[in-house]
Amino acid sequence: MRIHERAEVEQAYRNFVAVGNSGDWNAWADLHTVDGVWVECHLGTFEGREAIRKAILEVMAAAPPGMFFPTPWHVIEGNRVVYYPVQALPDPRGGDEKFEFSCVTILEYAGNGEFSYQEDVYNPRAGEQVFRRWIAAGGKLPAGSDLLG
Repeated sequence: MRIHERAEVEQAYRNFVAVGNSGDWNAWADLHTVDGVWVECHLGTFEGREAIRKAILEVMAAAPPGMFFPTPWHVIEGNRVVYYPVQALPDPRGGDEKFEFSCVTILEYAGNGEFSYQEDVYNPRAGEQVFRRWIAAGGKLPAGSDLLG
């Protein structure tokens, strides 16, 4: 396996984060290789870009508008990127109360701006608690969302 230049991996990672924060989940899916694998600790393993696309579109359709993903740190070692994308919701009252839970994501860079592997590790129970607290504060899920079952 070819080890890519750090600058290339860094640029691909920054683009990956920017596209995720844009909410364009089709473009985000396109940043995975055709045979890419996404391991989502709560939802399962998705093999292939089109399976990844289908899964992310379904998941994010249930998420509230304005959800964002600050990334306070990342580490690059060879082709591997490990980073900390916080799953954050805007304060529904317009204040600065934090509604967020943590995640660790592992990516494997494959070249050409694409990643062949992604694994997201987080505590689904913590996520559910944050969403329930956010809803109690006035947050609204999209109509028909079954995010909380």
